[in-house]
Order: sequence, then structure tokens, then C-alpha cells
Amino acid sequence: MNSTPAKIPVSVLIPAKDEELNLPDCLASLALADEVFVVDSQSGDRTSQIAQAFGATVVQFHFDGHYPKKKNWALDTLPFRNEWVLIVDCDERIPPELWEDIAIAIQNPRYTGYYLNRRVYFLGRWLRHGGKYPDWNLRLFRHAEARYEHLGTQGVANTGDNEVHEHVMLRGVAGYLRHDMLHIDERDLFHWIERHNRYSNWEARVYYNLLTGMDERGTIGANLFGSMAQRKRFLKKIWVQLPFRPLLRFLIFYVGRLGFLDGKVGFLYARLMSQYEFQIEVKLQELLQRHGSNAMALETKATDAASYPPSRINDKYAPSPSGPSRGFSLW
Repeated sequence: MNSTPAKIPVSVLIPAKDEELNLPDCLASLALADEVFVVDSQSGDRTSQIAQAFGATVVQFHFDGHYPKKKNWALDTLPFRNEWVLIVDCDERIPPELWEDIAIAIQNPRYTGYYLNRRVYFLGRWLRHGGKYPDWNLRLFRHAEARYEHLGTQGVANTGDNEVHEHVMLRGVAGYLRHDMLHIDERDLFHWIERHNRYSNWEARVYYNLLTGMDERGTIGANLFGSMAQRKRFLKKIWVQLPFRPLLRFLIFYVGRLGFLDGKVGFLYARLMSQYEFQIEVKLQELLQRHGSNAMALETKATDAASYPPSRINDKYAPSPSGPSRGFSLW
């Protein structure tokens, strides 16, 4: 006679939007969790129905363009019945052996949070090199003791409503779990590229804030001798000052961190990440040119159009005889 495994007293939080392809495998891997919340952003596919079919509680999140974003809103708002919360993205899986680690870890009073290591799969292959493994993320914590940092990116358009690369600020001590979580995106490269187009908007704003000396209150801060995340933030401050970042990113991933050992997939991933860095660079230049505003050009044109008679508007914005005005150029 088979006995049903006891549920582990952990509440899972899944941010979602249009994730019908990834969600079934994700939810199936969470069967041992005591409760699961899917925080949806008005998906247009079957995300909500799939989540309910697996017994998850679906909550709709309506982003108004201001903080908090989705994860912090959920941590502040949802009626978790457990002290411990596990953050899982729709394209991630929690294997049984990792659940065993979690069940033991949450009984240790010394820790208020734990880092989970991710195995990232790309085009069906585990990226073992290129700096993609190990990939530690603070995902399991006592929900009263942690929130995502505030990086001053709330005014950036087309970045989505969810914290993606923000770090968790934890009160207390964090440990590390032994077994890996899996990152397997069932969607095609169109979605990967579309998603990173949005991410590059966010990254460009973070770069801009670092270059212009944004106040670090509300963030993890930058500290060469601090936590792993603080060291990364310190190095990013140096990184944003360097020339040829797209090329450097390719060389670091593919050569410096041995991405070539992942074969053709490693090369393709390195090339895409180089292109991603190039997108960030271009958008950063746009922010610098417009003094931090993505919409300044449109606002200026609208103001000028209101103050000019119709006969002069076309003249004002028509190309000069010698060609377009000298603005930012890639060449």
C-alpha cells in the first residue's frame, strides 16, 4: 500500500504571464509544497486554468507603473499560511532531491534564507560553462525577513511588472542547498529574444543609475568584500565604465569561462548574450542623450507641435539639405 508523501510546510510563489507551455511541468514539480500561489498578470492564454487544475491559488496582479512590482506586492499581500516562501519561475523545476534538502533546511533555526543553484538549459543542453554554472539564487526564505531591492527602475517603459534581476535583501543568515533546481524554457527563441529585449531596457536604466551615482538606499549596495550579490554589484560599477562591452561579454563567456566546451550551443548562447549587451549599450546611450528619460524626444515634439502653426511643423522636422541632424549614431 502506497502512502501519500507529507506536504512540506512551504508556500510557493510563482509570478506568471502567458506561461501555458511552461506551467504544467513547473507545477508538477511542486506537488510536495503545502500551498502554491500563481500571481498572474491577466494572461491571454490558459495559464490561469492550468494553475487551477493543479490546485494552485490564482491571484491577479494589476501593475500601475509604480512600486511595488509583482514579487514584493505578493510578499506584502498574500495570506501565506507558512513561514517559509519559495520563489519559482514558470520555466523552473524543483526535483525531488531538492525538496528533501528544503524539508531539512527549514527546520534549522540558524538560517532565514537559502540559495538554490540553477542548471540552465538552452536549446536542450545544460550550460555547464560560460559562467552559467553554478548560478546561485536566493529563493527560499522566511517571508517576513526578505524583500526584493528597489533599484529606481519604476519609470522605465516596456520592462514588465515583475522583479527579474533585482536581488533579495535578507535579514539574517543565508545558507546553501545541495541539489540543483532546473531552468528549462519550453518556449522558442522568439520568446527568449523578446524577453531579453525587455530586460535590456531594465539593464540600461540600472547602468544609467550606476553611472550617475544613484542613491544605494533600498538596494543591496556594492561591496567588494560583502556577499556574492554585493561583489557582483561592485564589479558592475566597473563594468559599466569599460569600452567594447559586447565583445568583452562574448570573450568572457565563450573563452574566459570556457563556454566553448558547451559546443555549438555554447557559441550560440555567447553570441546572443553579446547581442544582449549591445542592446543595453545602445539604450544606455539613448538614456544619456535624453538625460535619463525614454520619452523626452516625444514630449519635446509634442510641445513644439503645439507651439508651431501647421505650415511650420513640417519645415521644423524635415531633413536638412545636408542630411539628418547629428545625434547619437552607431557608426
